[in-house]
Amino acid sequence: MAALDGRGGVPQGDADIGLHERQAAPVLQLRQVRKAFGGAQALAGVDFTLLPGEVHALVGMNGAGKSTLVELICGAFTPDAGDIVIDGQHRSALTPRRAHAAGVSIVHQKRTLVNGLTVAENILLGRLPARGGRIRWKQAHREAARALDGLGIEVATEAVAGSLGPAEQTLVEIAREVHLGGRVLILDEPTASLGGRDAQTIHRLVRTLRDRGTAIVYISHHLDEVLDLADRVTVMRDGHVAAVARAAEIDLPALINAMVGDRLVHDRPGRNRSAGEAVLELTGLAGGRLHPFDLTVRAGEVVAVLGPAGDGQSELFRLLTGLRRAKSGHLTVNGAKVAPGDVGAGLAAGLRCVTGDRLSYGLVPVLSVDENLALVRRGRLRPWLVRWRRLHAEGRQARERYGVTTLHADPPVASLSGGNQQKVLLSAWLDGEPAACLLEEPTNGVDVAAKAEIHHIVDGLAERGTAVLLGSSDVDEVLRLADRVVVVRSGRIVADSPIEKVTRDDLVTLTAGGDQS
Repeated sequence: MAALDGRGGVPQGDADIGLHERQAAPVLQLRQVRKAFGGAQALAGVDFTLLPGEVHALVGMNGAGKSTLVELICGAFTPDAGDIVIDGQHRSALTPRRAHAAGVSIVHQKRTLVNGLTVAENILLGRLPARGGRIRWKQAHREAARALDGLGIEVATEAVAGSLGPAEQTLVEIAREVHLGGRVLILDEPTASLGGRDAQTIHRLVRTLRDRGTAIVYISHHLDEVLDLADRVTVMRDGHVAAVARAAEIDLPALINAMVGDRLVHDRPGRNRSAGEAVLELTGLAGGRLHPFDLTVRAGEVVAVLGPAGDGQSELFRLLTGLRRAKSGHLTVNGAKVAPGDVGAGLAAGLRCVTGDRLSYGLVPVLSVDENLALVRRGRLRPWLVRWRRLHAEGRQARERYGVTTLHADPPVASLSGGNQQKVLLSAWLDGEPAACLLEEPTNGVDVAAKAEIHHIVDGLAERGTAVLLGSSDVDEVLRLADRVVVVRSGRIVADSPIEKVTRDDLVTLTAGGDQS
C-alpha cells in the first residue's frame, strides 16, 4: 500500500502511476482545481488523472467533494482556479455541451430514460434518422440494435423503457452514452438500487468497456464493489484528495481510514433525557427492496436509519409516507394502528412526516411562506374559509420560532435559500407537539449554519418527548443526533446499536459492506 502515507495522504503527480500506465497519455487531468460556494471551499487544490482503459473509482463520505468534482468534469460548474485537460487540450471554459462534444458522458444515479418511449427512441433521442420529414423506423431500430449488440446487451429495441427492470434501464443508458461517443464515462452509483445479480451484470459491462479502452470514473458507496472492480481509487475528504491507490494494493480498513481520517465527531450535546414508552412501532413492513422490517422508537428517542444509497433505507420512508405502496406490514402510533402511507390517519394519530425532497413533495414552491406553513394545519382542521389575517399572524410566529429569514414579509417559498426552505418545511410539519415524526435527510442541501439550527430543532423534539425516526446518509449527522442507529444493507437490518457503542469507522464499514466489529 505504498500509495498511502501515514495520514491517508498521497504525493500528487505521477508517483502513484506505474511504468506501464505512464506510457498511455491521460485522457483527463485535473490540476489543482478549486471551487468555493459562498464561504465554503468545496474543492481545495484537487489533482485527478484518468487513463484510457481504466476504471478509476472516486469515493468519500458525503460532503467530501465528489459531486463538485464530477460537475466540473461535466462542465456544469466552472473552477475558480486550476486546469482541466481533456486529450491534452486545456478546457478552461467547459460547458455541458462542450464536455459532451469532447467525449465526456455521465450516467446519473437517478435514471434519465423517457419511460414512455422505446429503447430505440431513447438511444437515438434527438438523432432519429429521417427523410422527407418522416422517421425511418427500421433504420432507427437497426442502429439501436447495433449499439446494444456491440456491448453484449440483450434488450429489445421495441421495448418501452418504462417496462424495463432497473438493471436493464441502466444498461440502456450506458449504451446510449457510448453510442454518442462517450470516451470518458462517469458512472454515478450505477448499482445503488440493484440486487447482487443485477449488479454483476453492470460490472460485466464496465469491464467490457474498460477492455475496449473507455476511461471510466466509477462512484460508489459500496467499497467492496470498488475494490473488486476498480484499477485505481481516489479517496476524497473535506475537499482534498486524501489518498490515491491501486485497488489491488489497498484493503477495506485502509480505504475506510483514508475516508474518515482523524476528524473528531461534531460536538454532541449532553443528553438529559431517557427513552420512555414505545410510541412508533413498525411490524413486518416490506415493499420494493425493503424486506420485512421491524422497528420500535420510544418517546424522547432519536433512532437513525443509515445505509448506502438505494439499499433500502430510503424505501422505508417512501412506504411510510405513501410514495410507494407497502406489500405487507403495519405501523402503530401511540397504540393506534395506521396503514402505511395513510398520511391523514398518521396526522390524526400524532405522526408527522418530513420528506427528503422538499420541493417535490413537501412544499408548494409557488405559494407564499405563510400559505405553506398553513397547509398541514388546514389539512388537519379542514376549514372551509381561509382567515388571511390569522394565517399571516400564525405564519409570523412560526417563522420566528423556527428562525426562518426572509427579505419580505411573506415571499414565495421558492425564493428562499435551501436552509430557509427546509426550516419552513419543518415548521409546517412539526407545529405543535407531535407524538412521533419521520425526518428524511433533514439537512440535505443546506448550509452549515442552517444545519446547526436544524440539529437543535431535532434535539428539542426529542427533549419534549417526541419519538424521532431519522433517515440520514451523513454518518457525522447520525453520530451527532441519534440515540440509536440501525444500519440497513440490501434491504435488511445488519446492525442495531446504541450510538455510544459504535464509532464512525464502524458505521462506514457496515454501510460499505464490511462486517460488524
